[in-house]
Amino acid sequence: MNVGILTGGGDCPGLNAVIRAVVRHGVEGFDMDVLGIRNGWEGMITGNVEPLTPYSVTGILPRGGTILGTSRTNPFKEKDLPQRVVDNYKKYGLDAIVVVGGEDTLGVADKLGALGINCVGVPKTIDNDISGTDVTFGFDTAVTIATEAIDRLHSTAESHHRIMVVEVMGRHAGWIALHAGIAGGADCILVPEVPFSVEDVCRSLEKRHRKGKTFSIVVVAEGATTTDKAELVTQDDQTDEFGHVRLGGIGQRLGKAIEKESGIETRVTILGHVQRGGSPTPYDRVLATRFGVRAIEAVASSAWGKMVALQGSKIVLVKISDAIKELRHAPRDLYDIASVFFG
Repeated sequence: MNVGILTGGGDCPGLNAVIRAVVRHGVEGFDMDVLGIRNGWEGMITGNVEPLTPYSVTGILPRGGTILGTSRTNPFKEKDLPQRVVDNYKKYGLDAIVVVGGEDTLGVADKLGALGINCVGVPKTIDNDISGTDVTFGFDTAVTIATEAIDRLHSTAESHHRIMVVEVMGRHAGWIALHAGIAGGADCILVPEVPFSVEDVCRSLEKRHRKGKTFSIVVVAEGATTTDKAELVTQDDQTDEFGHVRLGGIGQRLGKAIEKESGIETRVTILGHVQRGGSPTPYDRVLATRFGVRAIEAVASSAWGKMVALQGSKIVLVKISDAIKELRHAPRDLYDIASVFFG
């Protein structure tokens, strides 16, 4: 069999571990030929591919990013692009594509299935918001990075008696904010699932200060919203090919509001793409490797339209269409646990 593999959407620690597992197991376990598709779906449109061998993936397990490159290209944005994908699929003699990505990249894979392109999906997002799987690789690394940042900010917040606002990623789901906030001992955590009011946040922080605690840590997800239904805070008006605006900046707006309302000096740290970078944690390396191995086994058994997923301790197959039907939000009971330590 000839199998392609692509990585789409935002980069994520653990992508190279998936690529390595697919290539090693595909070539050595099933005598497959593996083609690396460059820069996500863009590579299938332009025909930018390269052979991958066990030798070419040597040493990439601990590396961040993706050796194949990535993009947010949407083949269904223009009328003629899906056919170009089909044409290149046939041109390179592909029997299947292992698609590593989030809801948008996997959504494209689901649509292309109807055009005769055999796909097996691997869920990838640091936001941990894909349905059907308990965890996505990259999430643990992002939480580890965010937690370390919060730990470091504790010392300067305590020394200067400040409120520190830490903005983390999380467009629609507050998984990173909640996990890093709980692990880092945050005094307030704001997530998309639970709209907040600045007044309530300030009241909680002021109550904490009246108790003699002269510093506070506030963790806010980039997609958190206020109870007055204010619009999401965006960096600009541009959207990507899937219609997503670029978020970022709610931390700055919140920091100014807290300082104005409470009169307490407030500083803001936006972690941004730092959360995506660097070497994956051991947990993410193992999970990504397990996903890659199971994905190539799914290809070998012609399990088209399926996505590998972690459920409990087992790697299983679920329908891509079911996994992208709705986002997986952080549960309210986890937020309630976090709120025990607010104020």
